[in-house]
Amino acid sequence: MSDEKIILSETRDGVTTITLNRPDRLNAWTREMAGDMHAAMTAAGTDPDTRVIVITGAGKGFCAGVDMAGLQTTAATGVSASRSEPHPSAAAFQDDRWPEIGEDYRGRFGYFYHIPKPIIARINGACAGIGLSLVLHCDMRYANEAANFSTAFAARGLIAEHGLAWILPRMIGEGNALELLLSARKFSGREAAEMGMVNAAVPMDQLDDRALGMARLLATQVSPRSMAVIKRQVRAGHHQTFGESLALADAEMDKSLGNPDIKEGVRSYVDRRSPNFVSI
Repeated sequence: MSDEKIILSETRDGVTTITLNRPDRLNAWTREMAGDMHAAMTAAGTDPDTRVIVITGAGKGFCAGVDMAGLQTTAATGVSASRSEPHPSAAAFQDDRWPEIGEDYRGRFGYFYHIPKPIIARINGACAGIGLSLVLHCDMRYANEAANFSTAFAARGLIAEHGLAWILPRMIGEGNALELLLSARKFSGREAAEMGMVNAAVPMDQLDDRALGMARLLATQVSPRSMAVIKRQVRAGHHQTFGESLALADAEMDKSLGNPDIKEGVRSYVDRRSPNFVSI
């Protein structure tokens, strides 16, 4: 067995890049990857040197879905390895510092929503099944326009797992979501962008400019505290009335006005320089 890590993590200039590293298998998902991904995300989410997290795949693919060896075992036993594992805990992310989202978001990648830092998917290639579930839990998505996408589940005799039946209709509309979930057809990064599934789809040689360019902007020009609160406001808003959302915004604005970041934000604007916000 190779000693090479299947999840890589590197932090540079406030951006932590987490890479699925099984390029010979198009980064097909395994139980071991689930544990290593959770550990890497937890480390980045609590690291004061990390302001933004980027997730990508090594080689030509992002994640082609569950590794077929594991899927064959599931088919033979009728027991899902992914659902028999415990849900990752978000306890390490100090929820009391941000707007409350409680137990609303669980499941395989629900903990992404609890991490108080922006998470960007850099989708370089094939993205299917659980790989698609992973990127849809990210906060922003930038794709290679030629990348192949698929929900995949129905074509394997499975259902919309990992929250896809809830996330996808809210993101691209019920009609589009049902088409993709029921047919399990392949579609390109360009079509994903047209439906609003990804923020942008560009030629592969421009992908770093879009995905990492956005990561660098967030890491250097925006208050980490503001990003954390806004991320939580949006997630909490899925279960709030407008009045509840407005009340939360008023309460959080009062906290912001008493935080040092507002002074630095105004001062840097007046001085025409990049801000020096404090890490969270």
